[in-house]
Amino acid sequence: MAQRHRHTGTAVTAAAVAGLMALTAGCSRTGAAADGRHGGDPRAVVRKSADSLVRAGGSKARTSMEMASGGTRVTIRGSGVYDFRRQRGRFEVVLPTETAGDGGHRPITELMTAGALYMKNRGAGVPADKWVRIETRSLSDGNLVTGGATDPLAAAELLRGAEKVVFVGEERVGGAEVGHYRGVADLKDAAKAASAGHRGALGAAAAKGFSKGSVPFDVYLDELGRVRKLRQQFSVADADVASTTLLYDFGAPADVRIPAEKDIFAGKIAGQ
Repeated sequence: MAQRHRHTGTAVTAAAVAGLMALTAGCSRTGAAADGRHGGDPRAVVRKSADSLVRAGGSKARTSMEMASGGTRVTIRGSGVYDFRRQRGRFEVVLPTETAGDGGHRPITELMTAGALYMKNRGAGVPADKWVRIETRSLSDGNLVTGGATDPLAAAELLRGAEKVVFVGEERVGGAEVGHYRGVADLKDAAKAASAGHRGALGAAAAKGFSKGSVPFDVYLDELGRVRKLRQQFSVADADVASTTLLYDFGAPADVRIPAEKDIFAGKIAGQ
């Protein structure tokens, strides 16, 4: 019988991760450098990075998600644009060729918003012209893992719970001078400090999404405090996930339009 597509609980994240896979501590410096290239407390600098992205407006982005489970390791890659002010992004997510079958698989188009994740070409049973809609509040991982591409703003919001932060040193990422910081993000603290658009989703992740209450990270911030590269390590369901997000070309247009209700699939997805 047809069923509205609404997911809740850890089972949703596990199913989404499994479905995608089926388809497919540093030392601080001494002296002034210990405070990081932006000056002040490294912890405070990292915690403000999400605000710096919002001030930037939009950017282009690339994502990479490495999943290891039961002896199987796959990498899912994505690219797109993100509007940090409107909290919307559009990505093309490419599944590994070795898991896509002889005929391959078209990229999954994903639209990310503060309230929902939309996916096209999601899988068997969904018409080619329809979108699958999942409410992010129902995702136990806060859309940090489920879609195969981490929501860049959600990832930065997670840094609001940064703890044990050290300044590793100055490096270059994508031609930009950056400061490299390392630490762990406390999920509960991040959820409390998150913006209204992501508070509910990160609260769900803090309550039940991950097997650990903290997320190790390495983040690279430019001179304006904007995230240029962010690597986070998650433990979810029976998988270990390493997510890397690269942000560049700040100011790039990011016109993301949400599908109309008539274009959203209301039936049952095969295998779920």
